[in-house]
Amino acid sequence: MITEAMLNGAIQALTANGVANADIRVVRCPGSYEIPLTAQWLLEDDTIDGVIALGVVIRGGTPHFEYVCDAVNKGILELNLRYSKPVAFGVLTTDNVQQALDRTGDKGNKGGEAALALLEMLNIKAKINKKESK
Repeated sequence: MITEAMLNGAIQALTANGVANADIRVVRCPGSYEIPLTAQWLLEDDTIDGVIALGVVIRGGTPHFEYVCDAVNKGILELNLRYSKPVAFGVLTTDNVQQALDRTGDKGNKGGEAALALLEMLNIKAKINKKESK
């Protein structure tokens, strides 16, 4: 439910900014911990310009939360640098379900925000590449 709302927000932001539905590829993985590897597989495809990583990790009573959040954060950072393609970070890390719901509702959708960040990074890259080709 939460990740679906984030996905819908991301797709709405992309299409509102001129990205065709045919150019949007949705790939699901079993959990947030698996996001970096799934993103890597996408980045290895030359037809993929960037990835929006969406997920949610909700704190529980064990240190599992910290391990997963740290692994996903480091994994996505490493992919950004290794592939020189943007991977937008849309992974919620919250203390409870209500906090996650608040970040996907009427007051703002973190999936949409991640999509806008991806588009901005692609614009920055295009401007840099344009200057380099002169």
